[in-house]
Amino acid sequence: MKDLRAPRRVASLSAQLVDTLREQITSGAWPVGMRIPPEHDLVEQLGVGRTTVREALGALVHLGLLEARKGDGTYVRTSSEMHSVLMRRANTSRWSDVLELRAVLEEYASGLAALRRTEDDLNHLRHLLDEAAAKADSPEMAAIAEIDTRFHQAVVNASGNTLLTEVYDVLSTAVTEQIGGTLWPSATAAEHSLLHRRLVEAIAAQDEVGARYCATEIVKLTETGTERQK
Repeated sequence: MKDLRAPRRVASLSAQLVDTLREQITSGAWPVGMRIPPEHDLVEQLGVGRTTVREALGALVHLGLLEARKGDGTYVRTSSEMHSVLMRRANTSRWSDVLELRAVLEEYASGLAALRRTEDDLNHLRHLLDEAAAKADSPEMAAIAEIDTRFHQAVVNASGNTLLTEVYDVLSTAVTEQIGGTLWPSATAAEHSLLHRRLVEAIAAQDEVGARYCATEIVKLTETGTERQK
């Protein structure tokens, strides 16, 4: 007896529209922060009913890709469903859990970066080190934290693993929100800077073990420095 074959199901019109609008977001046609066309414009452009458009937009809001602002319109919140889900999860997790996961990802990614980095990667990392050094004495701690976040994202990006990069970007955003206003003692800040330079040196030398060690020490220092402020 032959296996029974289930009938093919055709996706509803609103589900098809969700896919169409999601493509606009993930492709960058609708970048993060953009206010998307209002409902009546989408109805005219797409040739579908207002209810279908409303259902599709509601689904994308639920997924976290769009944000509806009362009286202002609907905006692109993020270009990745995974980003939205992981960000919510990170924001409801213990701070120590977020840092531990970050440590695991950074250690492994730094080792990969040492093996796979390009000259462009190295030039970018060195530029970010110089940018951080120029901001070291700035009273704007949020700006310093933002540069630090870009530095670590660049290290992970140099690993060549796009999925790892996407997951890490979420965690680094969560960490930046936590420590953005933290003022560390000068000795801690100096050690933090030194470890970053040693990390770049290890990556440049293709020293996988050294890069992983530096990455782990940086996360430990971040946790210790933040705990002292509590």
